[in-house]
Amino acid sequence: QVQLVESGGGLVQAGGSLRLSCAASGVTFNSYTMGWFRQAAGKLREFVAAISWRGGSTHYGDSVKGRFTISRDNAKNTVYLQMNSLKAEDTAVYSCAADSRRSWPTMDPDYWGQGTQVTVSS
Repeated sequence: QVQLVESGGGLVQAGGSLRLSCAASGVTFNSYTMGWFRQAAGKLREFVAAISWRGGSTHYGDSVKGRFTISRDNAKNTVYLQMNSLKAEDTAVYSCAADSRRSWPTMDPDYWGQGTQVTVSS
């Protein structure tokens, strides 16, 4: 059974930082493209970042480039999202996603986590 479990969300002031984690189980983690998406209230889901199966390539949505960094630790079956210089418009539910087809750079996820809330106060 595949599980993606996010953690690290919370409330932060604008300009602050948060680090999200996503622990995967039930998948051959090091063969999957991994990524993060977000969905703000009343808006469509938005791509945030992706990292290739070996971690050698990364891809970011335009709204987070230069502020967010995605990384992975294949030994721990975990993908991370370091978020710096947070803005009020970054407020959303952030979800982890796994893509077994290694689609690149546009992900086509097979599996999704339940999400973690990030709220940035201005």
